[in-house]
Amino acid sequence: MSLHVFKFGGTSVGSVAAIEAVASIVQRERRAHQIAVVVSAQSGVTDALLRGAHTAADGDGTSFESIAEELRLRHLAAAQELIAAESERGAYESLVARLLGEFRTLCHGINVLGELTPRALDTISALGERLNAPLIAAALRSRGIRAEAVDAAQLIVTDDRYGDASPLLEPTTARVQQRLRPLLDEGSVPVITGFLGATESGTTTTLGRGGSDYSAAIIGAA
Repeated sequence: MSLHVFKFGGTSVGSVAAIEAVASIVQRERRAHQIAVVVSAQSGVTDALLRGAHTAADGDGTSFESIAEELRLRHLAAAQELIAAESERGAYESLVARLLGEFRTLCHGINVLGELTPRALDTISALGERLNAPLIAAALRSRGIRAEAVDAAQLIVTDDRYGDASPLLEPTTARVQQRLRPLLDEGSVPVITGFLGATESGTTTTLGRGGSDYSAAIIGAA
């Protein structure tokens, strides 16, 4: 059975209706192919995260808090519609709380120091994908599709050029084969965070804006 890697950008996964359409595509295509899915953050989410980081660096100690709350409500509202099982929704709500807690903590530190480093910016930028991939994986499971969210930091090894990292193909290929091949062989659909990777020491990096397309190409090649 051939492998198809599907990439869905922010608009394609930016609403309940859009995610339901993604689930329909995956349901149809997996009858004939092994499927891996690479997803972006929901439309507008990365921009909101970046706005919170930059306003914090400029001395605004409150905007990032309101942004975090808006993102929490947005993702939980989608989960209410997309995730059938209460236990799954509860697990997702806990994940959202943890990730947005990281966002608040990072922005608070940026605000206190008055400095936004490229490394911190990559960590914050990657949160949108980390919020969305588990939501989509849970939505697929609610429709009877075996699926697992996979953080690309476990897969794509990069250099440390924050904001525009380049993949290191040999270790990336080894990790992709080790992590994804068993999922595919058991009939599961990996739902992978686009846009991001990690250095060999595990520090989050991003592949540049529009990097989810690049992520899908890297995963497919590996």
